[in-house]
Amino acid sequence: MQTAERNSPETTAKTADVPLQLSNIKALVEKINVEGLGRTKDDLVIKTIKELFEAKDFQQVVLKSQEVRTKLEKLGCFKNVGVFIDTSKGQDATSSGLEITFTVKELKRVLGGINTLVGNNEGSLVIGSNLPNTFGRGEKLQVEYTYGTKQSKGFNGMFVKPLHNKANSILTSSFYQQNSEWPSSGYHLCEQGISLDASFDSVPLLRHSVQWEGVWRELSCQSRTTTFPVREQAGHSLKSALRHVIHYDNRDSAVFSNRGTLFRMVQELAGLGGDVGFVKHELTYQLNVPITNDVVLQGSFQGGFMKRLNDEKMIYICDRFFLGGPHTVRGFEQRGIGPQSDNQALGAQTYWAAGLHLFTPLPFKPGHGGLGDILRTHFFVNAGNIDNFNFGDNIKESARILTDRYRLSYGMGLMLRLGTVARIELNYCVPLKCQRGDRTHHGVQVAVGVQFL
Repeated sequence: MQTAERNSPETTAKTADVPLQLSNIKALVEKINVEGLGRTKDDLVIKTIKELFEAKDFQQVVLKSQEVRTKLEKLGCFKNVGVFIDTSKGQDATSSGLEITFTVKELKRVLGGINTLVGNNEGSLVIGSNLPNTFGRGEKLQVEYTYGTKQSKGFNGMFVKPLHNKANSILTSSFYQQNSEWPSSGYHLCEQGISLDASFDSVPLLRHSVQWEGVWRELSCQSRTTTFPVREQAGHSLKSALRHVIHYDNRDSAVFSNRGTLFRMVQELAGLGGDVGFVKHELTYQLNVPITNDVVLQGSFQGGFMKRLNDEKMIYICDRFFLGGPHTVRGFEQRGIGPQSDNQALGAQTYWAAGLHLFTPLPFKPGHGGLGDILRTHFFVNAGNIDNFNFGDNIKESARILTDRYRLSYGMGLMLRLGTVARIELNYCVPLKCQRGDRTHHGVQVAVGVQFL
């Protein structure tokens, strides 16, 4: 049991004039006990709970006790945390002194399980094991094996080290192997790599992540019908890249948002070794505005641009942008927009996509844990464009190039929430504007995933 005591507690107390006003009841925290500690380090616990000694009245004691309890739960050391407030006892106790006891239960040394993962219109079985609170300060060592329904499979190991500072800094190192199939482009990709990540908050809700990734890749043809532009890129490549990610999210829900904004920007520099070299920028923005209590209007935008670093470095098909499908511009096949060869997507170096959505709870009203809480009606208009554009110095001309030959679709459907991060969409889509070579999908389109336009 870890015990912390006030160095010099005050010895006077004043009777509250209004007993029901907790802020008028003078109180001093004289002793804090933490029961149930095992491998968790004392200095980490003391650093977390010491702010309780700053409380000057009973209301502050109650509020700060709950804040400390929440912080203890977020350390990654404990399964549950309880708090008990009592009057102080002992020879040095004062009439306004309090003693607070936290009862904690540490996480088991080894945890494991079998879960399912949904994303990119694919379901995956995940078998994993981890060592929580590995060295007593909230570290985690984790290994996972993933097997997908579309023949994708992978293995990864990760070590996470939280620094427990005001910026919520976390250091992560990992290694992985990932095999994936891309039938819409006719290739199979095997990746083996390592990565380092340092993430922190600059201001509340604004998260930065600075990453380095080194990955060896093998690209192979999926079948005899793989088009020649993909075949000529088959073989091995080595990529070393620095990446900066900015993420801001104040939405009230990641799946069915009623209000709030999502902003994400990724900047990547590849070419610090290896034969892959490019500068890449990608932006995601989403705004949710409630029209009534149950009807929400959502506007979304995605865009990206990349440029080859020099003539000695390559941009491979697995580095490029793709557009089209039920997760981006609905009403088109997966990767069905943009440069194609023999009905196989080649990707491009610039794209944009925008969507306007109207979400309603009909035919079920939300509330009381019924179907209205997990089911929404969805009306949408999507637009986008992708190609290897040649931009000049003239801004108006560059804007004309981006918006010329754009694609447009609209439709309606139903959305079903899966947990707190994913959803299923069943939409009837109508492609309104397409270009030669595009692969459209007029009719019912189904999608399962986490990220949607």
